[in-house]
Amino acid sequence: MSDFGRIITAMVTAFDANENLDLSKQTKLIEYLFQNETDSIIVNGTTGESPTLSKEEKIMLFEHAVEHTKGKGKVIAGTGTNNTKESIELTKKAEEIGVDGILLVNPYYNRPNQEGLFQHFKTIAESTSLPVMLYNIPGRSAVNMTPETVLRLAETPNITMVKESSGDLGQAVEILKHAPDNFLLYTGNDDLTLPTLSVGGYGVVSVTSHVKGNEMQEMIQSYLAGDIKKAAKLNQDLYDIFNVLFSSPSPGPVKRVLNHLGVEVGSTRLPIASLSAEEEKYILGFFN
Repeated sequence: MSDFGRIITAMVTAFDANENLDLSKQTKLIEYLFQNETDSIIVNGTTGESPTLSKEEKIMLFEHAVEHTKGKGKVIAGTGTNNTKESIELTKKAEEIGVDGILLVNPYYNRPNQEGLFQHFKTIAESTSLPVMLYNIPGRSAVNMTPETVLRLAETPNITMVKESSGDLGQAVEILKHAPDNFLLYTGNDDLTLPTLSVGGYGVVSVTSHVKGNEMQEMIQSYLAGDIKKAAKLNQDLYDIFNVLFSSPSPGPVKRVLNHLGVEVGSTRLPIASLSAEEEKYILGFFN
């Protein structure tokens, strides 16, 4: 089992003024994230605006991330789509490029039942030797993957992790209660990082780590060292940031904050619209 660390940043995708990929900005972003205690990165996840990226752009980003993370951390490629065959093709290409793991999101729009989810994920996982992270996000995919389905999938040798983004801590507990010892649960909700650790979770797939990576790592390490009071205080200090970064459609807020901090990543692509002046003022008020 590969160790992807406690903080995996769901990395934004950098664009130029014409909304084309800007790989020079992406390089600087990768360096910045690892300097600020990110352990691994996800490329082409939700925060990377995956629905707006072409297959060719996704492959370019995978290649670029693998090249520029050597000696720094690991790369997880988001290869899940709502088309099983297409996901297999992209997964095989990502493995050929040299990524360290893959992220498979719930099929969106199709609204499969639990058996459909099971067969979709199992079929893709069996097409690769890479570690697989399942990604349960019912708020975006319109279907929840139940703990029972996650546990069935955990019997597949290379399905070793889940990004649990339902926001339901009870669902996380049910998974952890019955999962194999080597199966890791990451929360996909920054504000549930500390509660997830407290029930046996392993870490977080984070947006906030783009701008508060050191503080989040300190919170996690304080908890693991048994300094619960310090971890709780750090969580309290970060709590407003967790919320403000999702006060408008993501990744609009985090991209604006990164640009404000001098880490240029450009704007979002439609259909995620640019922030209004009022939204910008509210968000940047937490970073001045």
